[in-house]
Amino acid sequence: MSTSKKTIKILVINGPNLNLLGIREPGIYGAKTLAQINAQLAKIAKSSSIEIDFFQSNHEGELIE
Repeated sequence: MSTSKKTIKILVINGPNLNLLGIREPGIYGAKTLAQINAQLAKIAKSSSIEIDFFQSNHEGELIE
């Protein structure tokens, strides 16, 4: 019987214009940047022993290929 623990891996995919969070219309979209949000998620993931990676593209084709 194997006692190895499976590692949970998460890929967060951020689409077009999310790189502008915190810059473009912060009154509507908020003041946090995408980097700040990703850092928060990474901290939570680390404390839960989860591997997390982030990908952002303004080109929709990169997101679906």
